[in-house]
Amino acid sequence: MRIDIARTLLVAAAALSLGAGSAAKTNLADALSPKSDAATTGNDAFAAAPLADENQTTVSQPFGASAGAEPGLLGSDPNDDLSAGKKYYRVANYGMAERSFRRAAELHPRDAEAWLGLAASYDQLRRFDLADRAYEQAIVIAGPTVEIINNQGYSYLLRGDIKRARAKLALAQRKAPENKYVQNNIRLLEQSAGQGKAVE
Repeated sequence: MRIDIARTLLVAAAALSLGAGSAAKTNLADALSPKSDAATTGNDAFAAAPLADENQTTVSQPFGASAGAEPGLLGSDPNDDLSAGKKYYRVANYGMAERSFRRAAELHPRDAEAWLGLAASYDQLRRFDLADRAYEQAIVIAGPTVEIINNQGYSYLLRGDIKRARAKLALAQRKAPENKYVQNNIRLLEQSAGQGKAVE
């Protein structure tokens, strides 16, 4: 009897903690992009905007966040794995970025930002098989956002797969015609197609 009551209380506490997640927007732009007006291309574009679906709902506090932590998003602590991954990515240390983003994704498997950072890091390390899996996870969590689709297009550019890059970037452009990251990647696509080689 006591075990049943304890289980019931545990389930109720878990339900309450899941419902109390923060609805604050995530924005990688400040964390990953250098502070300049220069146009950004490629996987830095995953810093372009909050991870949100087309209805502008945002990703809430990841499942698995410690109960004692303040409400907020993974990455709000400058010492957590997500923040470390962003710092390493920003200075082009993609091996350490991958390691940090992977740890963040393992600890917080419902955090789309961690999966997107992991995918971008894998792209830079030319581990496209792993990048594809990480993009799939990000889509499961956040849906096919412009940022994810744009990054997938850039990933195909890195591989020299012009046909698939064109399809992804065209989809991203239809969803967000004014997005500067998508526009820059389309320019890269045209240059790459003209030269007949992958983006370096």
